[in-house]
Amino acid sequence: MSTPEIEIKVPKPGESISEVMIGEWYIQEGQYVAADRNLVALESDKATFDVPAPRGGILTRILKKAGESAQVEEVIGFLQPAEAPAAAPAKPAAAPAAPAPGPAPSAPVAAAAAAPKSPGHVMPAAERLMAENKLPAGSVAGSGPGGRVLKEDVIRTVNAGPVSVGGSRETRSVPLSPIRQTIARRLVEAQHTAALLTTFNEVDMSAVKKLREVYKDSFEKKHNVKLGFMSFFVRAVVAGLQQYPQLNAQMNGKSLTYFNYCDVGVAIGGGKGLVVPVLRNAENMSFADIELAIVNFANRAKNNQIALEELEGGTFTITNGGVYGSLLSTPIVNPPQSGVLGMHGIFDRPVAVNGQVVIRPMMYIALTYDHRIVDGREAVSFLKLVKDLIEDPTRLILEV
Repeated sequence: MSTPEIEIKVPKPGESISEVMIGEWYIQEGQYVAADRNLVALESDKATFDVPAPRGGILTRILKKAGESAQVEEVIGFLQPAEAPAAAPAKPAAAPAAPAPGPAPSAPVAAAAAAPKSPGHVMPAAERLMAENKLPAGSVAGSGPGGRVLKEDVIRTVNAGPVSVGGSRETRSVPLSPIRQTIARRLVEAQHTAALLTTFNEVDMSAVKKLREVYKDSFEKKHNVKLGFMSFFVRAVVAGLQQYPQLNAQMNGKSLTYFNYCDVGVAIGGGKGLVVPVLRNAENMSFADIELAIVNFANRAKNNQIALEELEGGTFTITNGGVYGSLLSTPIVNPPQSGVLGMHGIFDRPVAVNGQVVIRPMMYIALTYDHRIVDGREAVSFLKLVKDLIEDPTRLILEV
């Protein structure tokens, strides 16, 4: 008696999620999958997660294909429990079959097949007219002797309309994933409901780069993680949020909620796009704590293993477009937060220092804030404090 099939259901990823979109099926119908190996990726409006096989077996049926929607607890496939198939013995390589002899083509036919078809000669008057009308070579069919392109041929082609230069003109329609739909909705919501304004500054990264160069080996040896730039900015942001609490507040109707802790979201590129996991109580984290947490998030984001609760509840966000080569951009606040800091690429630029023009590694930083909550004075002062702390990082260690 055969073992009954197992239903593959959509698990419940979070209290507020009732529907998901089917992402990629890692296993196709008729294929064997080992226990606990991922079967399918599911995308909610907040996160992407994988569904593992409850036990080893053959995926017999897929009820929901990639791109289709499914409700929580809905059956999307069936698995027939089975033992892993035995490896098939290698077969000896067969000797190549000799091609059957056939009649040899006649010389004229063979020559015609081998010779490429060449366009007719373009007459001088026709060549000048083609150049005047910017017609590419080979775009005009010749009607003269031997396929020669005549002036009349060019005139006829011009009068006939634009010349197609070839190339694919196919289009394809791809449904927006729930995450992209949520991102789109929230970004539009932020633009329509908040009074967003951005202020900019630039940071001389010389001191941080020098500090990292001096202590990178000893830091990595002690903490088993590299000393990156993000930990400096997280610590600087925490100092700024503590001094200017409006940027760590959220508007709730006609009241403001101020947070006495700093839950800093850090944007990280994942397997399915950008995710923003949150560093809880970042004010209590050391440089090593921050770097270890970010590496952990990055590794799990590649495999879509970030839990939903790790993406919720941030009070402020840091995003780093510099890893993609961005020179300057305007970040958008993640509602209901009141601020977001944008980091950018580090580029050598000439700057004036003590009346002298010198080359320094410079980074533009941008703060977008909700002007309903944060005044310009607080926003500019916050960004200036971040700049000062990064340019003199010993202040971060001494907390002055």
